[in-house]
Amino acid sequence: MSDFVSDFWNLYVIVIVLASILACAVLLIVQGKATFTPGKTMGHVWDETLEEYNNPMPKWWSWLFVITVVFALVYLALYPGLGNFKGMLGWTSAGQHTAEVAKMDAAVKPLYDKYMAMDLKAVAGDKQAMEMGKRLYLTYCMQCHGADARGAKGFPNLTDADWQWGGAPEQIVETISAGRMGVMPPHAQLGGETIKDLANYVRSLSGLPHDSVRAGKGQVAFNEAGCVGCHGVDGTGMQALGAPNLTDKVWLYGSSEATITETITNGRQNKMPAWKEFLGDAKVHLLAAYVTSLSAK
Repeated sequence: MSDFVSDFWNLYVIVIVLASILACAVLLIVQGKATFTPGKTMGHVWDETLEEYNNPMPKWWSWLFVITVVFALVYLALYPGLGNFKGMLGWTSAGQHTAEVAKMDAAVKPLYDKYMAMDLKAVAGDKQAMEMGKRLYLTYCMQCHGADARGAKGFPNLTDADWQWGGAPEQIVETISAGRMGVMPPHAQLGGETIKDLANYVRSLSGLPHDSVRAGKGQVAFNEAGCVGCHGVDGTGMQALGAPNLTDKVWLYGSSEATITETITNGRQNKMPAWKEFLGDAKVHLLAAYVTSLSAK
C-alpha cells in the first residue's frame, strides 16, 4: 500500500475485502434458511436419468464456512490486510525477518567470534569454517565468479595467483568489505592506427602473436600516451590502482587484438560491490578465508 499515495486506494481495498467477507456471510445465512423438499430438482437432466436436486448444504459444511468468515475477521483485526491498517499486533514481514535473523545471529555468534579471533590463514585451514565459507560464497558470490570460482568474461578467476588488487589476506578482506571500482579510461582520441599499434605491443608483452613493426610503434605510444602511469614501464601493472599486469597470460576481457583494441578505444568499467554493511565483519572474514583457500590449492 505504500506505493499508492492516494487515500482512495486504501478505502478501495478495505471496501473490497469487507464486501467479499460480507457476501460470504450473506450467502451462508441464505443457505441456512433453505428448506429441504424431498424429490425437488432444479429441472436439469443429463444422460436421461441424471438429475440435479435442490438440497441445502450439509450443516457441518456450512459451519466450516462460518468458521472461515470468523477467522478472516479476526485475522484482519490482528494483522495488516485492510488497506493501511497495520493490525492490532503491529506485525510486519520485515519485522519478523529482522527478528529471525537476530535470533539466528545470536545462535551462531559464538562460532563466528571464534573464527574472528583466528588468523585468516588459520581459518582457511579449518574444515568447518571452509564449509561455512563455501555456503556464503555460493549464496553471494557465484553469480559473478561462478560456482567453481573460475570467473567469466569481466569477472576475475579466484582460483589462480593473479590478483588485480592484491591477494594478501588483508587485501582480500578490503576488496570484499569495501568493494572495488575498476576503471580503464577510453583512449579513442589516439586514433585507430595508434590503438592498433598499442594492441600489438600489449600482445607482445605476454608473448602472444603480434605484428613486430606495429608493436615497436606501440611501445613508443605506450609511454607517450600515459599508459605507463597505471600499468608501469614494464607493463606489470599496479595493484594499488587496480591496473592489471599486461605481461602474464590472464585476460579479464579477452586477449584477441580486436578485444584489446575495443578495451583501449572504449575503456572498461567494472564494479565489485561492497559487502561489509550487508554481511558484517564475521561473514566477510569467513568469505575472505574461503577465497584465500581457493587460490592456495
